[in-house]
Amino acid sequence: MAFRSDDISINTLVGNGSFIQGNLKVNGFIRIDGDIDGDLETDGAVIISERARIRGNLTAKSAVIGGIVLGDVKAKEGVKLLSSSAVIGNIITRKVQMEDKVVFHGHCISIEDESKFEEETAKFLQAKVIRDKAAII
Repeated sequence: MAFRSDDISINTLVGNGSFIQGNLKVNGFIRIDGDIDGDLETDGAVIISERARIRGNLTAKSAVIGGIVLGDVKAKEGVKLLSSSAVIGNIITRKVQMEDKVVFHGHCISIEDESKFEEETAKFLQAKVIRDKAAII
């Protein structure tokens, strides 16, 4: 399946009261109002509403987070954390915005220069793998 990112309309909606267990990989723009227990990956933008909860890693082109994410967030173009959001995990992006009263516990890499961003992201992810393996021992 090839990813495409030329559509700005919402392609996928996980409605309020919905629960997905397992990893989710979608094309395009997605809005989450329910709960996901697994990783979420899209080539487009993602909106996590204030009632949504994700326990897993999030990979997207950009992300607006109003709910709870227990996992790492990687959104190359940008991440915006609304005042109702809580992110317990690392954020890797080129641009980050945080409103007042955000709960964030983790590391954040935010470098606008693309080549420097890719270089530092690779270093960070490699160090994270080493730390995670050392924690298991």
